[in-house]
Amino acid sequence: MPHEEAASEVGVSPYDTAASAVTRFLVEVAAWVAGPWAAASLTGREWLAVPVLVVLVAIPATFSTMGDKKSVVVATPGPTRIVIELFLLAVAVAAAAIVWPTPLVVGVAIIGIVMLVTGADRYRWLAKGAPLS
Repeated sequence: MPHEEAASEVGVSPYDTAASAVTRFLVEVAAWVAGPWAAASLTGREWLAVPVLVVLVAIPATFSTMGDKKSVVVATPGPTRIVIELFLLAVAVAAAAIVWPTPLVVGVAIIGIVMLVTGADRYRWLAKGAPLS
């Protein structure tokens, strides 16, 4: 497909959309904010927020699938990338449920559902191993 060829030249998934990218980013931000906050709240150790934040930021920034991102630090199979994104979604929703009021938790959950729906083509592509041809 011409669209796939053009996308693979710049190293961005041919199946990613603005809606899926934005909602994926919003889920990551929710995980980055609520995750450390929840870890500190549950343990009573505020310092724990820093390593939790570092891990939650480092995982998606480090492990990417070839052809899905412009730069790949550690090449990761497509199914592994799906697991990473589902992990961040779970952290975002679970941590939000611990530290935020219900309306915000519902908002994070809705954004997560929209992320999954708008990213369905990309997730199918990743599940197949992210073939570029």
